[in-house]
Amino acid sequence: MGHYTITITDTQESFRCLDERSVLQGMEALGKRGIPVGCRQGGCGVCKVRVLEGSYSKRVMSRAHVSAEEEAEGCVLSCRIKPTSDLRVAVLGAMKKNICRPQAALPTASPIPTP
Repeated sequence: MGHYTITITDTQESFRCLDERSVLQGMEALGKRGIPVGCRQGGCGVCKVRVLEGSYSKRVMSRAHVSAEEEAEGCVLSCRIKPTSDLRVAVLGAMKKNICRPQAALPTASPIPTP
């Protein structure tokens, strides 16, 4: 059983993933965030990423979410790939804006006034 480092370029967050788990399962198992999570079975397309560096094995992906042309360019569903080396990925899924906001864009809590 091997481990590989997955780096999400949008957030610069990294996590270790067992080679027997999908990239999405590896992220979830460690309680990490960065790739949006949907159905976990390739049916919704929410976890779509572009692999920028590294190699992986893949399972069949729905053409409704990843065209053959996109797949040839490294676009995949993270729930359908298992790493075979360290990977660098960029998030493309529909929920990207909710997960990959810069820290400065997050609302800050205002202090609760004391009576």
